[in-house]
Amino acid sequence: MTEQTVVPAAGVAGGKPDAAVVRDALGVGVAVGLSGFAFGVTSAGSGLTLLQTCALSLLVFTGASQFALVGALAAGGNPLTAAAGAFFLGVRNAFYGLRLSQLLALPRAVRPFAAQWVIDETTAVALAQPTRRGVRIGFTVTGLTLYALWNLTTLLGALGAEAIGDTDAWGLDAAGPAVFLALLAPMLKTTTERAVAAAAVLLGLGLLPVLPAGVPVLVAALAAPAVLWAEGRRRGGAQEGAQDVAPSPVQGSGREGER
Repeated sequence: MTEQTVVPAAGVAGGKPDAAVVRDALGVGVAVGLSGFAFGVTSAGSGLTLLQTCALSLLVFTGASQFALVGALAAGGNPLTAAAGAFFLGVRNAFYGLRLSQLLALPRAVRPFAAQWVIDETTAVALAQPTRRGVRIGFTVTGLTLYALWNLTTLLGALGAEAIGDTDAWGLDAAGPAVFLALLAPMLKTTTERAVAAAAVLLGLGLLPVLPAGVPVLVAALAAPAVLWAEGRRRGGAQEGAQDVAPSPVQGSGREGER
């Protein structure tokens, strides 16, 4: 019997069918894209016009920053402070782009357009793929689905908010924060990540009564370096303690000491 070489079939990326990548990407895109309705309602209820609300989703297209911006404006915060908070939340996408640019290896002419889709969800789907083909499919399908749905549901949410009038009376002002927490919670997988989130919540809520609207969000960003510094100190102390109690070569064995 002669040895045969197995050639991957067309439509299979590194052993993972393209259909499976598309299915996963569509699932993420649809699930998150529908939450644009909550942003449309929140933004319109915060006093932004229909045009301003839709422009934010079209041009900014990062949910955390959008919710932070309209939330600070709704609380009466300074527009510059609100924009600064939204900007700092969006900085993480630049770091995603550094990694994705290597994996996607897109032509230079396409990169500026692809950069608009570099967000949490597209990055997560793309990094989960084993091959460049899978990365490109996952990134493209997730980005296209999410961008289209997010903007459509933003429009519907803003129109719905204008139709029902006072969103506070319906309790829809809590829709934005609720969606944001629902998106954030599954990402907190390690103890350090949970500690950062808890510290940020304590800082934000604790400073809310004493600082202008929008500023507590900026101060809460200090939770990450503070927790990481404390974690580094704890690990350094643990390593020093382990070295102190480690047996010396002479004392490693009772019989060697007797010799």
